[in-house]
Amino acid sequence: MDYLWTPWRYHYVTGSNAPNQRPGVPPELAAWPDDKHCVFCNLHSSAEYGAAPPPGLGLTPREADSFAHIVYRAEHCFVCLNAYPYSPGHVMVIPYVHQHSLVDLDEATTDELMRLGRRAEAVLRAAYSPQGINLGMNLGKAAGAGVDEHLHLHVLPRWFGDTNFMTVTAETRVLPETLDMTWERLYTAFHP
Repeated sequence: MDYLWTPWRYHYVTGSNAPNQRPGVPPELAAWPDDKHCVFCNLHSSAEYGAAPPPGLGLTPREADSFAHIVYRAEHCFVCLNAYPYSPGHVMVIPYVHQHSLVDLDEATTDELMRLGRRAEAVLRAAYSPQGINLGMNLGKAAGAGVDEHLHLHVLPRWFGDTNFMTVTAETRVLPETLDMTWERLYTAFHP
């Protein structure tokens, strides 16, 4: 018998997240005192706090981003791993501004969002040698957005045969590396 080991999905699959847990805040950054009520706003804010906290936490910016799985920060957007990836290397480009609509983003943020999408494509091609790349946004619940209040651009490598019976029959994806391994690979690729 073969086993699929995906411990990072446990809380997602069982719905057993702690009731007081702030979405997007890694346990290692739990000292962050705020809650922005958005998984992406919490994610980048708690990582910024972890990298520059009051005395006591003492993480480097790289360590804080590692816990938050943020692989790159730019002026208007950041790139992070998808916590529930469709394939190894699945990243999202996310504006810092909390916005649900692409038409409501300012031009500088929109331009950077697309430039980082292009850069993510290049990084994924170099790091994974995929046979294809998916880039896309789901704006609104009806369009399939899991987080519909804060837009984000998915960028993920694809291979022939990467969707198989596991996805169809068990709603499970098989990933050959942990999120920490993916983060290390992509953080290094984004910071040559």
